[in-house]
Amino acid sequence: MVQVAEDQCDDTCLGTEINLKHLGEINLDEKTAIDLADIFKALGDPTRVKLIHALLSTELCVHDLCVVLGMTQSAVSHQLRYLRNIRMVKRRKEGKTVYYSIDDDHVKEIFTQTLTHLQHTTNK
Repeated sequence: MVQVAEDQCDDTCLGTEINLKHLGEINLDEKTAIDLADIFKALGDPTRVKLIHALLSTELCVHDLCVVLGMTQSAVSHQLRYLRNIRMVKRRKEGKTVYYSIDDDHVKEIFTQTLTHLQHTTNK
C-alpha cells in the first residue's frame, strides 16, 4: 500500500496567486535564521526553561538558583553561561557573588507568551 504524504501539493497544483518574488525578498538572512533557531534551541532544554522561569520575577544569585532547581553549582553555571552567550540572561557581580537576571523584556515576552499559549492549548 502506497502512503501519500498529506503535506504535499497535488500534482495538478499551480501554486497560489501570491507574488512569490516578494516573499523571496523578505526572506530571513542566514545569520538571523541561525540566531532565532538558537533562541528556540535554548528554550528546548527543560533545565534552561526552569532557570528562565525562576529569573522572571527577580534577580537571583547562582546559589539561590541551585537551591531552587536542586542542581549543582557547576550544572547551573554551565546552563547560565549558555543563556548568557545568546543574551537571554545577564549577570552582575557584587564582590564574589554573581547575580543573574533576564536580559530584557523581549525574553520575558517570548517566555510568557509561549507559556500562555501552552496553557491555552492544554485547556482546549
